[in-house]
Amino acid sequence: MANIKSQIKRNRQNEKRRLRNRTMRAELRTRTKAAVTAAEAGEGGAEALVAAMHRIDTAAAKGVIHGNAAARQKSRLQKHINALDS
Repeated sequence: MANIKSQIKRNRQNEKRRLRNRTMRAELRTRTKAAVTAAEAGEGGAEALVAAMHRIDTAAAKGVIHGNAAARQKSRLQKHINALDS
């Protein structure tokens, strides 16, 4: 346990951020999976894809994931959806 006051505060901040980032990453996985399953089923795939892309962009903007990682995820998701359509 930290003895320094600033480090105690820093630990509290890190824990809050860790929980926020964890929920954001879980939401990313959920939205991505929902987009893929909707595209496979052929119902509402476009709306689910837009929601997933928006969530990925939001995570990148908030610093939860790196910008290049977001671009890679979006690219792979779009490529996967396009392969299912054709």
